[in-house]
Amino acid sequence: MTMSMDAAQLSTFSPFNTLESANLSDLLDSIDILHATPGQILFEKGDTEKRSIYVLSGTLSLRNGDQDLGTIVGGTDEARNPVARALPRQLSAVAADDVQYFSIDSELVDMTLTLDHTGIYEVGDIGSELLGGEGDWMAALLQTKTFQLIPPQNIQMIFMRLKRVDFKAGDVVIRQGTNGDHFYIITSGRCMVTRETPGDSANIDLAELGPGGTFGEEALISDETRNATITMMTDGILMKLDRDDFQSLLNEPMIISLEHEDADEAVTQGGKWLDVRVPSEFKAFSKSNAMNLPLYLLRHKLDALDRKTPYVVYCDTGRRSSAAAFILNQKGFETAVLKGGLNHTEL
Repeated sequence: MTMSMDAAQLSTFSPFNTLESANLSDLLDSIDILHATPGQILFEKGDTEKRSIYVLSGTLSLRNGDQDLGTIVGGTDEARNPVARALPRQLSAVAADDVQYFSIDSELVDMTLTLDHTGIYEVGDIGSELLGGEGDWMAALLQTKTFQLIPPQNIQMIFMRLKRVDFKAGDVVIRQGTNGDHFYIITSGRCMVTRETPGDSANIDLAELGPGGTFGEEALISDETRNATITMMTDGILMKLDRDDFQSLLNEPMIISLEHEDADEAVTQGGKWLDVRVPSEFKAFSKSNAMNLPLYLLRHKLDALDRKTPYVVYCDTGRRSSAAAFILNQKGFETAVLKGGLNHTEL
């Protein structure tokens, strides 16, 4: 096999098979394709390096000290998943023969998954109850579930720190691929959400937003670049909240993070594990009795959840689960997030 990979090849591995082609292509430059000779150690038990490793060809032996725990052979279904992904590693991996494998930063993968799976590009749910009519946007915003979840003093500070920005028809508010720096609320006028696709000169229109609509929070939560462009369709007025204020006043108060021991206790006391990774990741390993509802389906499958049940949400790093908890909290669910995700705990 050549020492290169294209998007089609990458899409045969999990969880890359759930990504849009544009995001797959973006990851290719971050992949290292490597070769190991017989007896070479790829990683040892206790390793904490945040790298996902996949076997392309050859046979990899999994060991615990002198004990042989099995093998992973390139080209099999098992090889479609990363090798011993939980950190710290619970076993060692040694090449049984000539092995070709690829390695990628697991944090980068999780950020890309969060960006790709948040569903409605850059368009949040905070203002979804307010669309239609200009009215008193401030009073209406206070009635949303999101603002009912945060402390009154935070609400006061948010309104004090919101800044008015006037836009003309045709103005670009945020552009796809740029860094996220503000959360926006539309007080008047209308915006169009579009997605640019590499190799296609025509943009895809995703949504039209009016007064009370909000956008921009997903890039702030996921710490990724903007995944859509927002353009004014008419003259309008927007209120913006900067990144630090959004995190400290709006996002962090809504997200409860639990250490592993406390999360286990919450489940014992009637909570339920909610795994928001893709099904192939869930199948490879997961929490006992966990429910799997991928982040990219979350907004569309809320009826599958019990509103009377507290959920402890988890992913690999805590990034996707934080985005999921933000969405669920807006909809009135009781949630907590497994701090640091599975990569920082022992199953």
